[in-house]
Amino acid sequence: MNKSTTNILRILLMVGLQVLIFNHIHLFGFLNPNVYLLALFLLPLDIPKSAQYAIAFATGLFIDIFQFTYGIHASACMIFILLRPYLMYALNVNKKKNDTEVPIPGKKDFRWLLLFTLLMTLSHQLIVTMLEVFSFRQFHHTLLVIFANTLFTTLLILCMEYIFIPIKKQNL
Repeated sequence: MNKSTTNILRILLMVGLQVLIFNHIHLFGFLNPNVYLLALFLLPLDIPKSAQYAIAFATGLFIDIFQFTYGIHASACMIFILLRPYLMYALNVNKKKNDTEVPIPGKKDFRWLLLFTLLMTLSHQLIVTMLEVFSFRQFHHTLLVIFANTLFTTLLILCMEYIFIPIKKQNL
């Protein structure tokens, strides 16, 4: 299977899992993981930017259709794709400008992967929650929701990465 087919199937699978399973999880009344972000995490950086934005918009739009959120996830996914290469470059130890390596276990160490996943998920959750609430009335509660959803989503994404993506050992 070529890379394009693999990416399309991965996106369809993650959106399907999000819509059918994870949208119905509401722990403690506010924890709702957005594991469809894993498909955007694993999107290669070497495909054209316009295609990355189109994929992110379509992914977010499908989530919006099923959650009735009117473009909130689509806009958050667009900003996610915008921030992704800059954060990868900022966190990259080697500082290679054209590093197109996808952040997966085995290619990056766990601390880098954790920090990258945490910051990208935080940016997505911040945008989604602030656009959804669109008020500063219960700001402390909103911050609690943002951080709790970020931690829960990050934990699930990392677990899914380590369970479903085979780790290739590097030659030392």
